[in-house]
Amino acid sequence: MSDNKTSFSTSNSYSQALFELAFENNSIIDVENQILAILELISKSSDFKDFIKDPTNKIEDQLKVIEIISDQFKFNELLKNFLSFIVSKRRLFYVEKILKDFIVICSNSRGEIQAELSAAKNLNEGEINKIKDELASNFGSNLKLSYKHDSSLIGGLIIKVGSTMIDTSIKNKLQQIEKKMIEA
Repeated sequence: MSDNKTSFSTSNSYSQALFELAFENNSIIDVENQILAILELISKSSDFKDFIKDPTNKIEDQLKVIEIISDQFKFNELLKNFLSFIVSKRRLFYVEKILKDFIVICSNSRGEIQAELSAAKNLNEGEINKIKDELASNFGSNLKLSYKHDSSLIGGLIIKVGSTMIDTSIKNKLQQIEKKMIEA
């Protein structure tokens, strides 16, 4: 349990430090866009994800990979140096959490409200925008919605806005029925 608290505290400190450095250098938008590219790479490349999660990799190898990715994505020096610093501190396995926390800090600094939408069916852009507009009218106009298709829901939606969760999925309804049957 304490490892989770430590990782949260550590990743949050690194994220906050990166945000403050990016702010001082007037490069928040650039750094945020480059971080989104890294997060996409992590989500799409299982080899890269495995590489950053493996604490047995040598620092030299990790630095080479950071150098290659930085050159390929044309990262600014601040982000490149930050990622190298993370490697030198043997914290590369935290990088995904650190970068996600940075995105949240940026979003919060703009006053955005984070929302997550999971749907059983693949929604088109119009359907997503309609749901976003409805949420914005209820929660505030500065809403940032992330969408993911989740076929395990069988049917329906799960919407999370801050600490509020709306679960209309068939999977949830079946679990509730199962729980009632077990309790009976």
